Amino acid sequence: MRIGRGMILVVAGAILAAAPLPFPAAAGAGAGSPMIRLADMDGGGNDGGTTVDLTVRQVTVRPVRAHVGDVVRIDMWIENRWEGVATTPAEVRANGKEVGAQLFTWGLSPGDRTHHLVFEWDTRGSGPGEYKIRGTAFVPEDSSPFDNDLDVSQPVILVAPGDGFPGGEKPGGSFTEKDPRYTPIAGG
Repeated sequence: MRIGRGMILVVAGAILAAAPLPFPAAAGAGAGSPMIRLADMDGGGNDGGTTVDLTVRQVTVRPVRAHVGDVVRIDMWIENRWEGVATTPAEVRANGKEVGAQLFTWGLSPGDRTHHLVFEWDTRGSGPGEYKIRGTAFVPEDSSPFDNDLDVSQPVILVAPGDGFPGGEKPGGSFTEKDPRYTPIAGG
């Protein structure tokens, strides 16, 4: 297994290799960068290495019709589809701009497969318009990085406070995007 930027390999409690992590530590996480630990949890391995595969399987946005200044809640479900243990950044973007980010730890036990993260986008300072939402959980060593992002096909519509919505619709509503390639893990 190649140890690259952003990885710390721990085997039997000993650090074998380390590299600086490309993101800051989470608030309250202490000084320095978060540590990433990789482990062959099922003993099967992959030519002696660990196979990492995170999938952003679902993103729910509500409300999808809001006024500038409202808070939009974004729920993201991420699945650890293989093995390993790590702390990884997850983020939500609106029209390419980061509107929420947090670190989450995955793979602490074999049954620890699905993670539900909640982001709240405070739309103050955003202009009226349509916003395309993208949820991301990126791990550089992921064996299938194509499923680390999920784009929500229905945009969030923001209008100025007091203005009406297109078509006379009311504020609110929700929309859930599911990765069409997603199939549940047997027993998970």
